[in-house]
Amino acid sequence: MLGPFFAVMRRDLLLAWRGRADVLVTLAFFVIVVCLFPFGVGAETNQLRAIAPGVLWVAALLSTLLSLHRLFAQDHADGTLEQLLLSPEPTALWVLAKIAAHWIVTGLPLVLVAPGLALLFDVGQGVLGVLTLSLALGSPILALLGAVGAALTLGLRGGGVLLALLVLPLFVPVLIFGAGAVDSELGGTGAAAHLLLLGGGLLGAIALAPFACAAALRIAME
Repeated sequence: MLGPFFAVMRRDLLLAWRGRADVLVTLAFFVIVVCLFPFGVGAETNQLRAIAPGVLWVAALLSTLLSLHRLFAQDHADGTLEQLLLSPEPTALWVLAKIAAHWIVTGLPLVLVAPGLALLFDVGQGVLGVLTLSLALGSPILALLGAVGAALTLGLRGGGVLLALLVLPLFVPVLIFGAGAVDSELGGTGAAAHLLLLGGGLLGAIALAPFACAAALRIAME
């Protein structure tokens, strides 16, 4: 059962490596957005520390949104998606593999880079672990929810705008709990509750999003 999962993931990772310029654009966008905020709001330390969780999470959300349109577009254009839908393998399985590969090449770099960027906002090193963990739990939820939106808007004219309108409201709870975890840790109240909510959301998204995405892809290909 896991053979097709890893085969699809390996294929998507290889394709992403060949088109790594697109991946670098997403990462560069994240870095630039985060770096611009200190110039815009000033260098006052307390103010930078206060806005750091929101800035990092909003930048991660927008970077994720920037890359979602590529999730199924290439396979749809060359006919691979139709062949996958006709294959005997469970659709939700290879959809989850594609989402996992997409997160590895677009979400994981953001998780790794974010702690270094947080230092620009004078975030203490004791909080960096919570920031990394919140992004590691929250960014896959963004990818899973975004994949459903990408499947629903596949092949539509102006699909990028419609995709943003569909998924941004769904991203808001993840943004609140992700930024809230870092903010609570900075405030000394602890981030456990927010991280547990993110973990529960991730498990729920893994359980439901691939099936919703599979149904949306079948509708889009009809």
